[in-house]
Amino acid sequence: MPASRRHHRALAVFVNCLGVIAAVPALSPATPRAAETPARPAPPPAAVPVALPGAGATPIPTGVPAVPPAVPTTGPAPVRPSMPPVSVAVGAAGTPAPGYRIEVRNAGTAPVDTMVRQELPSGSRATTVTGGGRTTRPAGSSAGEVTWRLRLPAKSTTTLHTALSVPGPGRSVTAPTCVYGTDGTRPYDCATATWVGTATAPAAQVTAAPAWRRPPVLLAAFTALLVVTAGVLWWALWRRRRRTAATAGTGLSGSGAMSAGPGAPGSGVPGQGSPAERGTVYPRTAVPAPASRRRRPPVWLVVGVAAAVLAGVVGAAAWSATQRVAAMDTTKQPTSGAWVGSSVTGALGQPLRETAFEFTVYRVSCGADVLPAAPGGGRPCLATVGVRNVTNEDQTWHGQLQRAYLPSGNWVAADEDATRVANLGRDVFSQPVAAGRRVLLPLVFTMRGDEPPKRLELRSGVFSAGVRVDVP
Repeated sequence: MPASRRHHRALAVFVNCLGVIAAVPALSPATPRAAETPARPAPPPAAVPVALPGAGATPIPTGVPAVPPAVPTTGPAPVRPSMPPVSVAVGAAGTPAPGYRIEVRNAGTAPVDTMVRQELPSGSRATTVTGGGRTTRPAGSSAGEVTWRLRLPAKSTTTLHTALSVPGPGRSVTAPTCVYGTDGTRPYDCATATWVGTATAPAAQVTAAPAWRRPPVLLAAFTALLVVTAGVLWWALWRRRRRTAATAGTGLSGSGAMSAGPGAPGSGVPGQGSPAERGTVYPRTAVPAPASRRRRPPVWLVVGVAAAVLAGVVGAAAWSATQRVAAMDTTKQPTSGAWVGSSVTGALGQPLRETAFEFTVYRVSCGADVLPAAPGGGRPCLATVGVRNVTNEDQTWHGQLQRAYLPSGNWVAADEDATRVANLGRDVFSQPVAAGRRVLLPLVFTMRGDEPPKRLELRSGVFSAGVRVDVP
C-alpha cells in the first residue's frame, strides 16, 4: 500500500473517533430506562368546550400568561346636560307697545323655588309687570331688569306678562329671560324673544350726488372726450394729406404744359420739332413721379394722446382703490388669512353663530352681590351664556379665548377658577360640548377697577373670528 493512502486511512479513522467521542455526552441518561419502561397508553384528547349562546366562554390553559384586557383610553366625557325640571318660554305680544308673554314650566314632581329675571334693553322701562315682579337696576349696569321670586308647584305652568316703553317708535326690542335657582347665579333655562313694531321708522333718505360729480360719469365723459378728440385730429390730418396730394398733381401738370414751346415735341408746329419727331413717332421715356414721403403725426400729438390715456388709467385705478378702502370696516376682525369665518356683532339675547358654536349672552352683571370677591382682589362679573354646538363633532373651547373688553380697550380673560366655583365645581372648559347640544352656564370675569365691561368676545378656537356682544 502506498504511504500516501496509508496516511489518509489513518486520518479518517482518527476523525471518526473524534465524532463518536463528541456524540456520547449528548445522549440522555434516561434513554436506556425508556426502553425498559412499558409504554403507557396516551390519554384521550380533552373535549374542547363549545361556547353556547348566553354562556360565558371558558379559557383554555395554554401555559402562556394571559394578556391583561385593554383599557380604552377615553378623554373627558362630553358635557351632556340632563333635561332640567324647570323650563321657560318667551313670546312677543302682538301689541302696539313692546310686550312679552313668559311661561315658566315645572315638569318635576316636587315644587321648586326659582328666581326669574328678564333683562330690559338700554333706554327702556317696564310699564306693566304681572305676577308680583319688581323692576330693579343692577349695580354697574345702564339697563334694568324685572325680577320674580316664584315657587313653582309640581307639574305646573306659571304665566307672566310684561310691557315696556322704548324711546324710539317702531324699534325692535329684544328681552332675554332666564330662570335661576334661589341664589340667582345658576341658570335652569333661558329663552329670548324680539318684539317688532308694526310701524317701522322711515329709512333715512340719502341725497344722491349730481351726475357731473359721480366718478363713473366723469370717467365716461373723459373717455368720450378722448375718442372724439382723436377722431377730429385723424379727420383733419386726412384732409390735409388729400389737399397736399391734389396740389402736387396740379403743379406737375402745369409745369409740363408751360415747358412745351413752338419747337417742343407735341407743340403742333411742323418742322420745328426735334429730329426724332420728324416723320416718325417715337415713344417717350416714362418719367418717374416724384416720391411722396408719408407724413408722420407730430410729436406733440402723440405725447398728448399718450398722456391723456395714462391720466385716464391712473384716475380709474385711484378711484377703484379709494372705493375699496372706503368700504373697509376697521372695527371688524380680519376674515381672511389665518382667521376662519367672519366676526358677528350683536346685543344681549341675540343668537350669534360662528364656525363651531352659536353663542347667546342672556345677562351680564357685576358686583360683590353677584359673587364673592376673588381671593386675589378684583370685582367679579358674571355672564349667563348659552353655547350650542352647530357641528357634527364634539367641540372643545378654552377659557383664555373668552374675553371681556373695558371701555379703555383693555381686556381680561375668563376666570377659570371662579367659573368652576360658579358651576358647582365642574370645569366646563375641560369637557367638550357634544354635537348638536346646547349648554347653559355662567362665565365669570374678574375685572380690575370699577368700570363694567362694554363688550364680550367669545370664540370656539384660536383661529376663529368669534362673536362680539355689546353690553349695555
